[in-house]
Amino acid sequence: MGSEGETVCVTGAAGFIGSWLVMRLLESGYTVRATVRDPENLKKVKHLIDLPKASTHLTLWKADLNEEGSFDEAIKGCTGVFHVATPMDFESKDPENEVIKPTINGVLSIMKACVNAKTVRRLVFTSSAGTVNVEEHIKPVYDENCWTDVEFVRKKKMTGWMYFVSKTLAEQAAWKFAKENNLDFISIIPPLVVGPFIMSSMPPSLITGLSPITGNEAHYSIIKQGQFVHLDDLVNSHIYLYENPKAEGRYICSRTEATIHDIAKLLRENFPEYNVPTKFEGIDDNLEIVSFSSKKLTDLGFEFKYNLEEMFVGAVETCRAKGLLPAAGENNVTGTKKD
Repeated sequence: MGSEGETVCVTGAAGFIGSWLVMRLLESGYTVRATVRDPENLKKVKHLIDLPKASTHLTLWKADLNEEGSFDEAIKGCTGVFHVATPMDFESKDPENEVIKPTINGVLSIMKACVNAKTVRRLVFTSSAGTVNVEEHIKPVYDENCWTDVEFVRKKKMTGWMYFVSKTLAEQAAWKFAKENNLDFISIIPPLVVGPFIMSSMPPSLITGLSPITGNEAHYSIIKQGQFVHLDDLVNSHIYLYENPKAEGRYICSRTEATIHDIAKLLRENFPEYNVPTKFEGIDDNLEIVSFSSKKLTDLGFEFKYNLEEMFVGAVETCRAKGLLPAAGENNVTGTKKD
């Protein structure tokens, strides 16, 4: 599958993963249609417009997961679609209607647009580790056959519960639709995505990943026994799987696993000025590692480039450069999201 002259659509293009994916697709010679909620909001899309080759190979399209059919025009005529967009509001007062329903209806609306376009060769869906391992009894190793226990999540209502439910139900609905409509569909399952970025606000996954620096305790449980991937590796896996004719099914894209203690140690060594704690209240000092197997992906020939230290150092340095974390010596470190 060649990229020159191919037109692809990226949903959620202004976000953490979407914007980096747009950048790499442009570099690879693709013409990109980027969907965003408000193309006129320069503050939210400037990082896309400023990308190399954007003036000749990038167009912005207005689309919203809450609006049935709003992706139709952007997808018409595309050979590939990368569906990255997803509601990420952990503070939602009405999670069923603000997070869960739009996620499920959004993916189905996009899949209908792909079928109706009759030009889309493959749809690549960015799923989540939240579809795989959120259950009462944690296993030491997870693979693509594992699914989150939605009933347990709804009962427990842990931090991010609505996101886990929304992504799990959306991916399951998508597989059903793909089979019924003979749509070439691939899902990529990233764990926590960490690394440098081009968007201007704090990416939601870094609010979690950098919580040992900011002291955002509600997010500690997510990285307690975490798995991690560099943003660039994740994006390159999207393009690799889109282009590989042998790709099929679900693919976990996880580079490494670490406990919150490993992350804290790495951050203390690289950024001693942040006084990252050595102990976390209510979290055992000796935690078992929980692994996500990327064997299916690497067996297909994909190679990861970045290690854990490169992920976190890149993330912190970018946050500092964008004023989202205080530089050395400054106080008032908070985990609040800036827009």
